[in-house]
Amino acid sequence: MNAEIIAVGSELLLGQIANTNAQFISKKLAEIGVNVFYHTVVGDNAERLKHTIETAKKRSNCIIFTGGLGPTKDDLTKETIARILNKRLVIDEAAMKNIEDFFKRTKRTMSENNRKQALVLEGSTVLPNHYGMAPGMALEANGITYLLMPGVPKEMKPMFINYGVPFLQYHYGLKEKIISRVLRFFGIGESQLETDIEDLIDQQTNPTIAPLAKDGEVTLRLTAKHEDESTALKLIDETEKKILSRVGRYFYGHGETSIQEQLMKLLKEKQYTISAAESLTGGLFSEQLTHFPGASNIVLGGIVCYTNEVKQHVLGVSEETLKTKGAVSSECAKEMAENIKKLTGSNIGISFTGVAGPDPSEGKEVGTVYIGIQIDDRPTAVFELHLSGTREGIRHRTANYGCYYVMNVIKEMENRL
Repeated sequence: MNAEIIAVGSELLLGQIANTNAQFISKKLAEIGVNVFYHTVVGDNAERLKHTIETAKKRSNCIIFTGGLGPTKDDLTKETIARILNKRLVIDEAAMKNIEDFFKRTKRTMSENNRKQALVLEGSTVLPNHYGMAPGMALEANGITYLLMPGVPKEMKPMFINYGVPFLQYHYGLKEKIISRVLRFFGIGESQLETDIEDLIDQQTNPTIAPLAKDGEVTLRLTAKHEDESTALKLIDETEKKILSRVGRYFYGHGETSIQEQLMKLLKEKQYTISAAESLTGGLFSEQLTHFPGASNIVLGGIVCYTNEVKQHVLGVSEETLKTKGAVSSECAKEMAENIKKLTGSNIGISFTGVAGPDPSEGKEVGTVYIGIQIDDRPTAVFELHLSGTREGIRHRTANYGCYYVMNVIKEMENRL
């Protein structure tokens, strides 16, 4: 079964609301092994909707609609489909009673156009709406399955889960499951990651491997199909193992997570505390970590030392270092990390200094960054970066690299044990 989702509503095209329904339905269809090849959005116009449906009929055997089931004149989804399929619209008595009961319960007068919401396609399976008034519909015609769902997410989601999915599973004997897993990587570009696993991507059949670059990191989505969920998971496990054997040093987590969240989990697991001395990041690193509950047990404190005066007189960076090496230097980053660790008594001290732009500083180009890290009493590590992009982009990527480097240093320490 190849499905297509058509969202009906001019408000979607105007950008007034986001089409989250299509994302939700796609995820649920993937869980039962239904492919989704197209998402379409069309406004409240009968002719354009008709054209969209005719196009969908040529390439999909399951068409799912959201929106256009309400009481107003611009709600025209079921009317348009009725004309295309040469079906009558008939009153569903259960839906009509639900609508009448709603108005009685709320002590409001029901206008005549609300009766329109109880109209359903003749011969369709009616999908009850427990969170609104307009019911959904499901029917098969000429080898194509049509599912009509409300556009309001709080009505559509429970209807699709409780009635839409079971309808498809029962009527079409859907057994194959699609299982996906997302691997997240940092510190490697999309092109390099693809190069390192190019042969695995070229050979992919089941599971498939789909790379995606986003916000300075790269993700790989592994997707396997099988009737047995445990077998699908085994296929994914085997592919993940091959991938991580090559690029595992850049891997930091699964699914919908962030590098900050994974760092906090690692610090909590190892019972490490951390403090930060931030120049170009201006407190961004600390702000990101303190976003998570329980941060007070991990993040002991920090200093935003934007000027040399604060670096010297508050943080204790030596005047000699600032005069001879400059604030944007590995030597300064080293002292900043060591001194913030001493001041707060944390296990880890991290520092950020560099040039975010828009102009060069101390003879250093925009994007020159130094990150210092000292853990316990081990030698301080300093990492030099040369980043590109906007001022804000450089600051955010620098903070992300701070998380990445702390995690890597901890892992390297463990590997030496």
